[in-house]
Amino acid sequence: MDKAEATTVDIGESSKERKGKAPLLSTPPPPPIAKAKVAVGGYKKGVAIFNLILRISAVATSIGAVATMANAEETLPFFTQFFQFQASYDDLPTFTFFVVAMSFVLGYLILSIPFGIVCIARPYAKAPKMLLIISDTVMLVLATSTTAASTAMVYLAHNGNPNANWQAICNQFTDFCQQSSGAVVSAFITVALLIFMVVLSAIALKRT
Repeated sequence: MDKAEATTVDIGESSKERKGKAPLLSTPPPPPIAKAKVAVGGYKKGVAIFNLILRISAVATSIGAVATMANAEETLPFFTQFFQFQASYDDLPTFTFFVVAMSFVLGYLILSIPFGIVCIARPYAKAPKMLLIISDTVMLVLATSTTAASTAMVYLAHNGNPNANWQAICNQFTDFCQQSSGAVVSAFITVALLIFMVVLSAIALKRT
């Protein structure tokens, strides 16, 4: 009887000890800080992906602006013995500056694509974002200045200026005016995309 009672007591104590222990296979839930960090990381990666899409779109619009303006040329079918009526983008320094400046913007946007990919792979890295936001701002100023100047020239080509005795030329050089106007519109789209990219980069840096 003594042995049986001892055995019973041992079994009871062991069962109580097992009840007090936590299951070996259970894992503790992640702390709230880790969940917040994962959420912020996903947000930053989403912003970086959207920024890259805007950057590629800006490359396309910049190509359209440069190619259209560089091919803006028209020769009228009538000419005299000494004069041939022709209009080309390089006849106007403003349009020449437009082609050069937008070419710089285009080259920068192409070179900045790898940095945009780095921002996606490393959403918490500050250096690539800071470099992009500074460079994007510089290119935004360059694109805005040349687009504004070219817009003024396109307006004069369409409407002229009676006070300065400048005649509108778009009544004769219709193709040239359409091409130059299309290039300016593409440049304005590039400017808008650059603005969005700067804003997105600033938001991503703020939440770092």
